[in-house]
Amino acid sequence: MLVLFLNLKLIFVATTISHIMSGNTTFTMIKPDAFEAGKTGMILQKIIENGFRIKALRLSHLHKEDAEAFYAVHKERPFFNGLVKFMSSGPIVAAILEKENAVDDFRKLIGSTNPAEAAEGTIRKLFAESIERNAVHGSDSDENAQIESNFFFSQFDRH
Repeated sequence: MLVLFLNLKLIFVATTISHIMSGNTTFTMIKPDAFEAGKTGMILQKIIENGFRIKALRLSHLHKEDAEAFYAVHKERPFFNGLVKFMSSGPIVAAILEKENAVDDFRKLIGSTNPAEAAEGTIRKLFAESIERNAVHGSDSDENAQIESNFFFSQFDRH
C-alpha cells in the first residue's frame, strides 16, 4: 500500500512539474496599490475573461524579508528598496494561472510596466496608477513562473 502511495505521489509530482514547465502556467500578483483601491475583483474578472483558469489563489501580506527574497533578482537595481517597501506596504493577491502559452499571453494582457505606454484594454492601462504602482506582477518566463509559483504555493495548494 505504501509503495502504491509513493508511486502515485511521484507520478503526481512529475506530472505537475511537466505541466508547469510546458508553458501552460504563469504566476501573477495583484499588488498593494490595486488591492487597496478595491480593484482585485475587476482584475481577476479580466484574467478569467481572457481564458485563464485560476489554479491557486492566496491573499497575503509580504513582510519586508519576503519581498526582498521574492525580488532578489533586482537587488542591485536602484529601485530595489522602493519596490520592497511598496510590496510590503499592504496585502497582495498571489495566483497561479493556467492557459496555453500562459506567460506570453499574460504579459500581453497586463501590458507595459508603464501604464502610460500600455495598450488600451490591458490590465495596467485600466488599473495601474504609475510605473511604480502598476497594479500587477506577471512572470516574464516559464522558468520564473515556476520559481515564483513555488515561492507562494506548495504542490498541494494547486488545483
